[in-house]
Amino acid sequence: MTSEPTPRRSVLLAGAGSVAALAATGCGSDSDSGGAATPTPTTARPTSPETSASPTGLPTGPTSASPPVPGELARTSEIPVGGGKVFADRKVVVTQPEAGEFKAFSAICTHQGCTVNKVADGTIDCPCHGSKYRIADGSVAAGPAPRPLPAEQITVSGNSITLDG
Repeated sequence: MTSEPTPRRSVLLAGAGSVAALAATGCGSDSDSGGAATPTPTTARPTSPETSASPTGLPTGPTSASPPVPGELARTSEIPVGGGKVFADRKVVVTQPEAGEFKAFSAICTHQGCTVNKVADGTIDCPCHGSKYRIADGSVAAGPAPRPLPAEQITVSGNSITLDG
């Protein structure tokens, strides 16, 4: 008795159907808000983490593999706790002073208008004249900057961060 090999196309199609069935089990939301999240001034916390499903159908935890959200600035996983990330093209810096707490500030230094270039050791740093700002509130940690960085409005929904306005 000889068995005939299964054509590769049949195997691929069967596998794709299984993946689609698994993906459908992880697309729901525990939130019943029925709409977009309300923007929170300068601080945003995730409204409901997205989860993925294991082959058993049980949630496995947060995932960054979900499709991008229109207008998305970043994923929450891209912003380190106790640090942040500069988005020079959007002239904004997003920080996460504590786990799950996201803040946004202008990336334009209040000293002479240079763009800040990094977030390190709890500060947002300007390369031009050495000004440093605290990641928690944008206040001046080291001059010559005369004023804090202005706050920007962001919305965190699931694992997506969007810049308002």
